[in-house]
Order: sequence, then structure tokens, then C-alpha cells
Amino acid sequence: MFLIHTLETCRITFEREPPWEDDASNHLKKYFTEPKQTAIIFILLHNLALVFTAPLADPAPSFGIAFDIDGVVLLGDTPIGGSPQSLKRLYDDCGKLKTPFIFLTNGGGFRESKRASELSELLGVNILPSQVVQGHSPFKQLVKRFENELVIAVGKGEPAAVMSEYGFKNVLSIDEYSSCFDNIDPLAQYKKWSTKQDVDQNSSLRMKNTVYSQRVQAAFVVSDSVDWSRDIQVLCDVLRTGGLPGREMGHQPSLYFANDDLEYQAAFPSERLGMGAFRIALEAIFNRETNIAKKLNEMKGLTPFQRINHGPSIKAKQSKIHPQALEYTSFGKPNPSVFKNAENILSQLVSSLHHSLQVENHGNAGSHPFKTLYMIGDNPSVDINGARQAGLPWFSILTRTGVFKGKENHVKFPADLVVDTVEEAVDFILTRECSS
Repeated sequence: MFLIHTLETCRITFEREPPWEDDASNHLKKYFTEPKQTAIIFILLHNLALVFTAPLADPAPSFGIAFDIDGVVLLGDTPIGGSPQSLKRLYDDCGKLKTPFIFLTNGGGFRESKRASELSELLGVNILPSQVVQGHSPFKQLVKRFENELVIAVGKGEPAAVMSEYGFKNVLSIDEYSSCFDNIDPLAQYKKWSTKQDVDQNSSLRMKNTVYSQRVQAAFVVSDSVDWSRDIQVLCDVLRTGGLPGREMGHQPSLYFANDDLEYQAAFPSERLGMGAFRIALEAIFNRETNIAKKLNEMKGLTPFQRINHGPSIKAKQSKIHPQALEYTSFGKPNPSVFKNAENILSQLVSSLHHSLQVENHGNAGSHPFKTLYMIGDNPSVDINGARQAGLPWFSILTRTGVFKGKENHVKFPADLVVDTVEEAVDFILTRECSS
């Protein structure tokens, strides 16, 4: 009774404007005669009263969402499937994020901060850079290894700027790198577009000195190649010579791809070839075997029919660009590590949104446990396959607005749920979570 009476007195007292110490002290003096004893009890009860009277923090959500972009929320730069209104449901009336979500895309070519700004404008909600996870985002993990080494960045957009923001200090785009070598692209004169860099003469000289004196240690395919013929030619030159085009054969530098998507859905009605197709082309050429006849002179003067009959009898030798097969590493979905990283990012997002959340597990931020994580995608072999490989707590939802357009579930990579649009997917999630 004493404790309840005292807490109530403290609560009422503390709700008033200070000074209020005398009221609480007078109440305690009824029970304690020693001033020191009263002071100690007063401090303890003061802290206890603050705990009891503090407003309760909203409970942290038990679920999170990962959205693919192309074919799910956008086609090109056009929102689809009711995506703007669906995303707005994940915010409160004041525009504050209440349901943790991220964009988990294999696309890229621009810094996460720039992509977040573009998505915010297109979709009408405030997207944080930390909510954008692109195919090349894992390249950050390789900074320590290649921080000061010469590396080249391939792809549309601003691949070198992306790598520089990650911390790579000696990076050139493949446009910049190619411009240092005369005639490295034999088809350049026939191309209507220009890839010449606007750099002053001193910068150009410094760049050429770097290129001619340093070996390329790694090539990063950050986003889809714009000029396949040139990029495959230059990459073959770099990879076969150990990083110095035009020199003798050497050990292959490291090669990294941001994703391995064979195709993806863009604004055109049918799917477009992606980075996976570019990788297949590069690998097929790098590993090619060419038959070179030793007795070509024997074929001179023969008719085409005689050449056909004579050809198989000619002994040939095997010739490759490099004695070793192409070695490379691909990131992006459906790699399970991408989904594990997404789970960690969503956990960190929850912690940042709920400052009062006391995370267990020794206070390790980013370890917030989720009951369910939803992956909403349009590509069965990438989005759904990745979520299936990742396992619990991932729940896969397949939309019909992109690569997948089937009436029934995908046979090889069936999703947990198939819907027409992202709007239906969000409606299902919120209905399911609110009723659980």
C-alpha cells in the first residue's frame, strides 16, 4: 500500500511543473525520519515513477517485405500494378514508415542514394538509401581487397561513381579505360554514338600513365553492358594478359558480375537479355576452341566440294584465348546470401525506426527476429527460387506483371502465392498480418 500510494503521489507530482521535490519529500518524511534515507528512497522512486509513467513504445513489427523493382513496381519509369498506393499503405498518416520494407533488385548502375531519390519521385513516398539493395551492393565487401588497386567498372549509368562511393580509390569505367588505347575497338568508327570522356589534357595523361603502368587487378560488371562488342573485346584483352592489354599472356584478374539474370522485364512487351546473357557470351568467347589447319596450303586450288571432303582429314590444333577457363563470381538473386543480407538490412531498419526497442541477443543491433519476410517478385528463377533457397522466414509471392505471366503457379519454382499485381500482394500481407 505504501508503494502504490507513493508511486501515485510521485506520478501526480511529476506531472506538474517543477519545482515538485518538496511535495514528494514531505510524503516520504511520514515514513522515514533520516534525511539521507529519505533522499535515497526519493531518487529510487523517482526513477521507478518515470518507468511506470513513460508512454509505451509501439511494438516492433514481426514481418518485413522485399520488393523487386522491374516488372513488379515499375516498367521502365512507369509505376505498375497499383504500386504507389500499395507502398503508401506501409506509412502512417504523417508519412512515417511503419512497415519495414526494402527494394531488393538485381538491377543497378547508379548509387543507392540516387536510386532512392528516383524511386521516391516515381512512387510518391520517401525512400531511404538504406532501403535500396542493388545487385552490385555486395561489391562493398570487396573494398578492403581492392581499395587501392586499379579496377575497371562495366555497365550503363555511372558504374565508376558507384564503385568510388563504395570506397574503391583507383577505379575507371570501361569507357575511360578503352579511351586510353588507340584502335582497341576495331568497330568504333562505325558506331554512331560516342563514348569519349570529357577530361582535360592533364587528367588524360595521368589516366594513360596509370593504365600503361598498372595491371588491372579486377573487373566489375556493375550493370548491363551498353556496348557488348567493345566490352567483350576489352575484357578479353584484360583477362588474358593479366591486366595489361596488348602484352603477353598472364594470370587472369578477378572478374565479378552484379547478377546472372538471363532476362528481365523492361518497358518492351517481351523480356530483354540481361547480364547473365552477357556473361554467357563473354565466357563462350573466352573459352572458345578454334581449329587451325596445319596444311592450309594443301587446300589451295581445290574446289569447294573437294575442300569439304578433304577438310576432315587435315590435322588441326586447339587454340584458346587463355589456357584456363574463365573464372568469375556472380552476385545477386537467387544467391541465398543476398536474402540473408536483406534480412539483416530489414532488422537494422526496424532498429532505426524503433529507437526504444531493446534488442535481445546481447543488444546486437540488426538481430531483430522476424516471424515472416515476404519476397515479392516477377521472375520465378530469380526471385522465387532465391526465397525458396533461403528458407524460413521467407514467404514468396509471384506477380504476373513481369517475366512471369502464367495462369497457374510456376512448375519448376512454385511460389507460396501467385497474384496478378503488387497491390494484391500487399493487400494479402497486411490482411494476413493484422489478423494473426
